[in-house]
Amino acid sequence: MNIILLGPPGAGKGTQARHLVDTRDMIQLSTGDMLREAKDSGTEMGNKVAEVMARGDLVTDDIVIGLIREKLEGDSKGGFIFDGFPRTLAQADALADLMESTGQTLDAVIEMQVDDAALVERITGRYTCGECGEVYHNVTKRPKVEGVCDNCGASNMKQRADDNEESLRQRLMEYYKKTSPLIGYYYAKGQLHTVDGLADIDDVRASIASVLD
Repeated sequence: MNIILLGPPGAGKGTQARHLVDTRDMIQLSTGDMLREAKDSGTEMGNKVAEVMARGDLVTDDIVIGLIREKLEGDSKGGFIFDGFPRTLAQADALADLMESTGQTLDAVIEMQVDDAALVERITGRYTCGECGEVYHNVTKRPKVEGVCDNCGASNMKQRADDNEESLRQRLMEYYKKTSPLIGYYYAKGQLHTVDGLADIDDVRASIASVLD
């Protein structure tokens, strides 16, 4: 099964994607992770990525599609989770063409809906384990032992530099301008499903499971 997780920054896409990887043996295709992996791979595509990033230029859609193609033509395990791609209607069209050319299907697009004000509160209190990436919050999800990760036991907690209200509102504006049109795009295709992204983590997991099952 292949799915897209849609939602603004902080909606919880990464948390839910990790759960699907662990429980359904799916493969998370995060654009950022793929670019970093390609940059260090030494492959022809990786060298292109390294050159673009060295110049400080934006990686083109063609390169990202090429990286995704490499993944789709490899081991699919339990299917793919597209996280951070597509971000625009042009990218959505390119992904549809790629899926068709590789004999794959897109089974569901899950929009994680959030309220902006609640999202700002969530994100400004968010921090992660610097070792395993487990996400915590200073109100809703504190570790059992302060400063110590429940998951791996590390004590290297950190907060993203852009997890502040001003930066978040700028990121939200960018999302609404470029990515939110995808909601109508996939609704028209009959592929869109909506879940409450601000619900309890387990409730969100259950909502996503009901879509996938």
